[in-house]
Amino acid sequence: MAGETQMHHDANKPQYCCTLYVMAKQRQRRKSEKAQRHTTRLSRAPEQDVQLTERVMRLAYTRKQAAKALGVSLATLDRRVVPAIATVQTEWGARLIPVAELERYLTERRQEARTRRARVVRPGRRPGLAPDLIVRIRAEHAEGASLGEIARRLNTDCIPTSQGGRQWWPSSVRALLIRSEGVSRSRD
Repeated sequence: MAGETQMHHDANKPQYCCTLYVMAKQRQRRKSEKAQRHTTRLSRAPEQDVQLTERVMRLAYTRKQAAKALGVSLATLDRRVVPAIATVQTEWGARLIPVAELERYLTERRQEARTRRARVVRPGRRPGLAPDLIVRIRAEHAEGASLGEIARRLNTDCIPTSQGGRQWWPSSVRALLIRSEGVSRSRD
């Protein structure tokens, strides 16, 4: 069949004629080129292409590998990291991230570890009462005075509360006794 001209079964016009040997020649040429490529690879000495090493160094990450290395999602990597670094676009459309670029990105954004301060003062409001007033309230309570009686005496003496209020309540006296008890224990 090679070299023969055939007509399309429905065609009466010569424009539908096709020569079959042209297709065969192209196929043969591609086949020979492929064989030539494979023989040139195998004929080269392996010592020229391969070097023995103890450690393999990574040159680039895929987007998925970079996201995993950073501990972020692929969407976060695309939205926040990729615009800030130089990437390599391959012929087939994949985007590679060079290791050096990723390391540069991390070193630019590295922050020193925060040192935790030792808390000297208890959290919350600072006590605003004079120590002698706390001693007076504790002494009255130790003598058997009720919380309401202590609150009334403090109100009649016009002593402001720890936060500057004008009115003492039995509950505020009780809170002061509880807090001052914890403070006196911690000082001992």
